[in-house]
Amino acid sequence: MKKKIDVVLGLQWGDEGKGKIVDVLASRYPAVARFQGGPNAGHSLQFEGHSFVVRSIPSGIFREGSVNVIGSGVVLDPVTFREECGNISKMGINPVERLVISKKAHLILPTHRLLDAASEAAAGKGKIGSTLKGIGPTYSDKIARHGVRVGDILAPDFQARFDALKQRHIRLLNDMKYECNPEENEAEWMAAIDFLKKFQLVDCEYYVNDWLDSGKEMLAEGAQGFMLDIDYGSYPFVTSSNTTCGGVCTGLGVPPGKVGRVFGIMKAYCTRVGSGPFPTELFDETGEELRRIGHEFGAVTGRPRRTGWLDLVALKYAVTVDGVTDLILMKSDCLDTFDTIKACTSYKIGGEETTHFPFDTAAKIEPVYTEFKGWKKDLTGVRDEKNLPKEFTDYIAFIENYLGVPVKIISLGPDREATIER
Repeated sequence: MKKKIDVVLGLQWGDEGKGKIVDVLASRYPAVARFQGGPNAGHSLQFEGHSFVVRSIPSGIFREGSVNVIGSGVVLDPVTFREECGNISKMGINPVERLVISKKAHLILPTHRLLDAASEAAAGKGKIGSTLKGIGPTYSDKIARHGVRVGDILAPDFQARFDALKQRHIRLLNDMKYECNPEENEAEWMAAIDFLKKFQLVDCEYYVNDWLDSGKEMLAEGAQGFMLDIDYGSYPFVTSSNTTCGGVCTGLGVPPGKVGRVFGIMKAYCTRVGSGPFPTELFDETGEELRRIGHEFGAVTGRPRRTGWLDLVALKYAVTVDGVTDLILMKSDCLDTFDTIKACTSYKIGGEETTHFPFDTAAKIEPVYTEFKGWKKDLTGVRDEKNLPKEFTDYIAFIENYLGVPVKIISLGPDREATIER
């Protein structure tokens, strides 16, 4: 019997806790696939007393017997990938046995990173907040049809293809008057390319569809979050790929009819890294307390995250576009000590109230809040829904009613076991 591909997505500005949830769900799926993004997305996992951050590799890599697919929509930095594989190998896991990589995934060159840095330096106060991993320039080359892909490393003229793109980048860097050494990291990058050749390189679209058609299940894992989508996020303060459910189809080569359940992950509050609009952002002691309790610092960059109350307007927008079937609520335990908890249920823009996320995200947005009495109970040890305080279950019921989607999983801590399924 043919199977469909289930999807797990972030519904906010990233950092929702996707890594833990994919790790929890991965035991039910023999394969996990990444369909977009690059090493700017760090998924944090904690289990058996260890902490890990995976960047380009799917979070199912730690599950014995699992197959992990790096899809065509991903941009891959060979050096970062090799480092990541080295850390995984220290756990006694052979990544070569558990990973397949799409030939159509694009490669991040050392000069892509330099272009990223040059663009941010030139932007001044208008910086996007790039992680400087070369993601944007790599996707730009992909769209402009100049890119070098993973499958190209097997071509006899690979060096010529690499050199042609590098020279193009050097011309751009010279035009931007950005001082750098384009050859500085090239030898390390080429060594990482030789490492990459150890892996099974596949035609992703055939591989994934054949997998599903043979009756085996697969979970697609998104990077970043909905509000960073290149088309539907808070443009221009977004990433360079499609983080929505539609990105699964383009990033893995599967038709819409083969998409099954869509798990949408949300925090019980909001965070954002870098520049861009954030309607519910808190600049007071409450925001600082959320950052401290939630350990809100970037898994890859270490940057402190901006914090704010839950934004249900933005979440409803994400749920609608993504077609979410199941909600997963993360980090509710971070709100345990608050007397009052707020959720934004509408915006005031130009004196008018709306429940639609606006096209012009630079507009002055005033959040309208609904307030809830805090539950004032430590939730981290709770493993049975019957033991959850009424104030908390009322909060969940309000979220479900507003979004029109049930909360199926509640996470109450970073460990695998700190999870309640409903």
